[in-house]
Amino acid sequence: MRDRPTDPLQVVGSRLDPTRVPFTDRGSRLLVFREPDRHRLYLRVCERWPKLEYVEGTYRVRPPLLKEVELLDSSGQPLRWDLDCYPDQWVFHTPAGRFDLCFATPELLALRPPRGRWGIRFVVRADSLTPDRRGGRARGVRHVAYTTNARVLRNEAVATDAGQWRVTVLVDDHPQPLFTVNITPRLGFDRRIQPLGLFEAAERRWREWFDRVPACPPHLRPAYLYAWYVMRAGLISSRYYVTREAMVPSKVHYVGLWQWDAFFHALAYRHVDPQLAHDQFRVLFDHQRPDGMVPDCVFDEGLVDHLGYPVDASVTKPPVAGWCLWRVYEATRDLDFLDEMYEPLSRWQRWWLERADRDGDGVCQYDHPYSSGLDDSPLWDRGMPVESPDLNTYLCLQAESLGRVADALGLSAEAQAWQAQADGLAAALVEHLYDPQRGVFWAQRMTAAGHERVPVLAVTSLLPLLTGRLPPRAREALVERLLDPEAFWSPYPVPTVARCDPAYDPDRMWRGPVWVNMNYLLVEALLRCGQAEQARELCDRTLDMVAAFPDTREYYHPETGRPGTRAAPAFGWTAALFIDLAVRRARGEI
Repeated sequence: MRDRPTDPLQVVGSRLDPTRVPFTDRGSRLLVFREPDRHRLYLRVCERWPKLEYVEGTYRVRPPLLKEVELLDSSGQPLRWDLDCYPDQWVFHTPAGRFDLCFATPELLALRPPRGRWGIRFVVRADSLTPDRRGGRARGVRHVAYTTNARVLRNEAVATDAGQWRVTVLVDDHPQPLFTVNITPRLGFDRRIQPLGLFEAAERRWREWFDRVPACPPHLRPAYLYAWYVMRAGLISSRYYVTREAMVPSKVHYVGLWQWDAFFHALAYRHVDPQLAHDQFRVLFDHQRPDGMVPDCVFDEGLVDHLGYPVDASVTKPPVAGWCLWRVYEATRDLDFLDEMYEPLSRWQRWWLERADRDGDGVCQYDHPYSSGLDDSPLWDRGMPVESPDLNTYLCLQAESLGRVADALGLSAEAQAWQAQADGLAAALVEHLYDPQRGVFWAQRMTAAGHERVPVLAVTSLLPLLTGRLPPRAREALVERLLDPEAFWSPYPVPTVARCDPAYDPDRMWRGPVWVNMNYLLVEALLRCGQAEQARELCDRTLDMVAAFPDTREYYHPETGRPGTRAAPAFGWTAALFIDLAVRRARGEI
């Protein structure tokens, strides 16, 4: 079965790069990588380490918990191997035979060696380590237990650098050999040895996942299956502040749950698992503040809803929750979930209108760059706060969506009030931020003297198309600007800053690269304003750009279409929105 070129496990395996995309599994925070150009592995975790990060700078790049992991032959010498990667297991072909690696549980890795004597060597980060007759136990920033069912012939643990131990284990032949590594924050270890059925169960879980995905255009199938791999592999289990099973933006680069990422992720999960889709909302709204604000991000041990740098302000993310919620409902038709979310979402909308419109002109402002989600955009270079056309577009869409939710719940008076609010937000957006001479919307920095235009032509200048409420002349001008090759219709559209703008930098985060979530929103915008042909073209060009490379990356170069050199791999919303565009394209909805 696995040798068939159409088998999902084979298709996805052919796209996996073990030096950049780790071996991980649903719910797990463990990440196994191959060391580049070496026959060794290392293991990191998708977690914050508050005890260490301010000392060692481990917030983004956690040091390996296990490193220099080597498979050994019967005499204790390192084995060379060829590696086959699949979603459910890694297979090591060595002169001593085949070793298989899988996840038995989210915290338990299982290694199945060949018959005969063999061994393993690794360096583990730990404060203390105690070998025993079955392996050993280590205590530290995370606790580690290694266990085998074979008779142990050699079991050494030698302290090397401070807080690190080099472990060597050699074992005798066993009819059903197994070696497990349990990595956990818990005080108790999982040291059970169950050699039968582990690998079959891992394969079955992945096949069941791929069996549930809807159809897509045939030429996109390899990239489409890989995107679904990312959507399952990127999930972490509930723990502490992470109250639900949820997906991180990238297990490699990000260790928490970010608000608008989660809502975009739900757009893919709605096609296969309504509870997963719903839980991407719940995990953030579980931490909604009493004043209605939803935090920027959630980590295992806490959340971020306020930062002091570069300005002191509450920090959240753009209010796309309502629009995404309605899209999920269109697929699941779960009225009870709408009822559950209606009141929290209403309080979220009120927070923006009451707390983020300090001059009372009906146009809300970002008080911190991170609240925009466009952290590195040149829109914020001149300082905060900034009234930005994207924020007020999102609030208009959220009011419109709340109106639809209220109508579905039989709250007709509230539905009318929300729709009136959406109309008012769109009107204020045009009145205060639209430039009829240039045919675009500009951001405005708020100062003691009033407002000053932020002279940056960014993708945010086009997003008011999403409201579906613009005057015809403004709508036509924005479409024309979007399709202008000198501005936004680059060889690989749509750059986040116009090509003709002095701030354009195609290699730097939000200063030029193509982000799939912005393209996704602009496809929706074109559909809403009656530009179906252009919407299909942007959809197809976006799908082809992502599908051209093995991985789903954080952002892409607008001139070459290549992934950004510093873009995170296995990126969640790229995968999720690629999936949603592909499904809707196959169904003729775009």
